Amino acid sequence: MPVQVGSVLDGVVTGITNFGAFVDLPGGVTGLVHISEIAESYVRDVRDFLQPNDRVRVKVISVDPRGKIGLSIRQAVSPASRRRPGPDFEDRLARFMKESEEHQQTLRRNTDSKRGGRGTGRRGP
Repeated sequence: MPVQVGSVLDGVVTGITNFGAFVDLPGGVTGLVHISEIAESYVRDVRDFLQPNDRVRVKVISVDPRGKIGLSIRQAVSPASRRRPGPDFEDRLARFMKESEEHQQTLRRNTDSKRGGRGTGRRGP
C-alpha cells in the first residue's frame, strides 16, 4: 500500500539524528520526521522527545518523486490536545522558576559582598 499525503499512521522510531528521526511505517517504508515537526514547542535535541523503538503516530506531509517521505508528529496530534499545556510544560516552568530564583540569590550575595569598599572598617572623626 503506497503512503499518501495526509494519512495518519502509526510507526516505530528507528534512528535519531541532529535534524530529526527516522520512522518505519507499515508496508516496510521509512520516513523522516524533521526536528521542526516533532513538537509544538522548540526542540533543541531530538533525544529529549524521542528514543529508538518509540511508537509514534505521524501524519504524512510530503512524498517527493524520489520516494522520500516527510512526516509530522505535531500535525498528527489532535487540535484539542494541542491547546492545553501538559505536565511537561508545568514541570519545565517550575524548574525554570527555581533556577531563576537561585541565580538571583547568587547575584544578590555577590553584589552585597562587593559593597564594602575601602573605608568600611573606619569610623568617623
